[in-house]
Amino acid sequence: MQIVKGILIVIYFLVCLALIILAMVQSKEDAGLSSTITGTSANNFFEKNKGNTKEGKQKKWTVILGIVLVVLCIALGAIYSI
Repeated sequence: MQIVKGILIVIYFLVCLALIILAMVQSKEDAGLSSTITGTSANNFFEKNKGNTKEGKQKKWTVILGIVLVVLCIALGAIYSI
């Protein structure tokens, strides 16, 4: 059981580090509430294919790593409560 704890802790720290780096590298989206007020629409080609860009992939990996982090937190909490 100690080996499993050690492996999960190492994976946990690696995911935390990767999540921090991804969050720091991402650019800020400026079209928040102002696009709602001005009526700017997202009907152009770039907005439809935003998931294929570098920023889209970074956002996707941030969400995936966030979910993995939550699952690891729950798993480590369950293991350490035993």
